[in-house]
Amino acid sequence: MPTRARHTRRRNQVLSREQIIDTAIGLLDAGGEGALTVRAMTERLATGSGAIYYHVGNRDELLDTATETIITAALATKPARAAASPEDEIRAVALALFDAIAEHQWLATRLTLQIIRNPAGPVTVGIFERLGQQVGALGVPQARWFDAASTLVHYILGAVSQNARIEGDTSGIDPEADREEFFDATSQAWQELDPESHPFMHAIAGQMGEHDDREQFLTGIAVVLDGLTNLR
Repeated sequence: MPTRARHTRRRNQVLSREQIIDTAIGLLDAGGEGALTVRAMTERLATGSGAIYYHVGNRDELLDTATETIITAALATKPARAAASPEDEIRAVALALFDAIAEHQWLATRLTLQIIRNPAGPVTVGIFERLGQQVGALGVPQARWFDAASTLVHYILGAVSQNARIEGDTSGIDPEADREEFFDATSQAWQELDPESHPFMHAIAGQMGEHDDREQFLTGIAVVLDGLTNLR
């Protein structure tokens, strides 16, 4: 009887593409890429593997689709102010990407792979188009648009990746370790360096323990924007 009941539920369930993507994102958030298996998906959705393949394709295609779903939502973010400047638009999108990767730790690796492997895909094109239009609005000469947009994208991806869990990391660092304890320990280690050989590290040791990741990220965006507006 239990088997028959389960089969009845499967037949009556209308499985949507959105359900599959949401379930995949939930598994990825809970356990990283290793948690996203066909078996886990079929158990969560009470369906067969054929339905998953029909809606989204194989596992790699599902990973790409999950990445695209989150990034597309982030790119749709608008500034709080109605009369937003190009700088406001860029900061809003940059922070949306920052927060998306902070919420979905597996995303940094997949996003980087998308940029590298699929430059004509919706993720790469979406990021460059959303940010690139604002680069033009800043007054950057068209001959420098590619360099300017690439610099901005590279900074954003590099900065947000530092705060994400990297798949396959074998450093021994606990990804769930307390942030404050980690920075305090690092700050203390910097203070113990030879001050004559490392005067700069001594000077910033205290700042290391007190900094805010989002504020530091926005400082970097401001530096990049300042440089872009002076491109000729």
